[in-house]
Amino acid sequence: MTKALFGLEGKRVIVLGGGLGMGEATCNLLADLGCNVAVLDIIPERAERVAADITKKGVRGLPVICDVLNDEALVAAIARTERDLGPLDGMATIVGMSYMGSSLDLPMENWDTDHRRNLRYIFLAARELARSLIARGSSGSIASVASVDGIRASTNHASYGAAKAGLIHLAKSLAGEWSQYGVRFNVVAPGGMVTPRAPLGDAAKEKQNLQLVPMQRRGFVDDIANALVFFLSNLSKYVTGQTLAVDGGLTAVGPIDYSRFATMKGEMRGQKE
Repeated sequence: MTKALFGLEGKRVIVLGGGLGMGEATCNLLADLGCNVAVLDIIPERAERVAADITKKGVRGLPVICDVLNDEALVAAIARTERDLGPLDGMATIVGMSYMGSSLDLPMENWDTDHRRNLRYIFLAARELARSLIARGSSGSIASVASVDGIRASTNHASYGAAKAGLIHLAKSLAGEWSQYGVRFNVVAPGGMVTPRAPLGDAAKEKQNLQLVPMQRRGFVDDIANALVFFLSNLSKYVTGQTLAVDGGLTAVGPIDYSRFATMKGEMRGQKE
C-alpha cells in the first residue's frame, strides 16, 4: 500500500495530546506516511521527544507546549503552529481523562472538569482549525477520540460518558455545518485499551474485564492511531459525522449471555415452532 493512497504526504496535522500513548502512536504513523506533525502536549519533554522522533523520519516535527484547558493558550498554540509549521490540513484530539465515582456523590466541579477535558476544548480547537480552513478555501479533517462510554453507559462514569456522548453528537453537528466547506469531523470510540496509564493487569482481572468483548483481548494504542489516521486521510474522504467503535466488538453485542439456551435448538423459549 503506497503513501499516495493516504494523501498525507506534505500535509500538516496537529495532534492534541501527541506526547504519549495513542497520541504518540498517531504522530508516528502520520510521519511514516509523509505528514508534517505538530505534537501538542502539556509536558515539554514529551512533546520534544516525539517531535524529535518524527524529524528523524524525514518530515517536520514541531513540539507545541500547551494546556488545552486554557482557552487563550489553546487558541494561541494553534495560531503559533500555523505560523511555524504552516497552514494546517488536519487535527487529531486525544486529550481526555475521567472522574470515576457514584453520581450521588459527584462534585459539580468534577462534572465541569470532565466536560472541559473531554468536550469543550475539542469544540474550541476544532472551530479554530475550521475557521482557518474556510478562510483559506481549503478542505481538511478533524478526528477526535471519544469512548464506548459515549455509546453505552458505564456505572460510575456519568460525567465522562455524558461528555463523550456530547462529543459524538458534536461531530455530527459540526459535520452538518462544515461539510459545505470541505471540512470533515469524525470520532473514534475506543473500548478497553492498553495504554501507559492503563497497563495490562493480572490474568484473572483481564479475564474478568474481557467477558463481554467478542475478540477476547484489549486493544492497543496502534489500533486507535490506525483509526484516527484513516479519518485524517483520503481513505475516508467521503466520510463525515461518523463514530467508529474500536472495541473488539464490545458495542456490537448485548450484555446478556444466551449460551445456556444452546440446547434449545429449533425452539422458541417456552414453545416449539
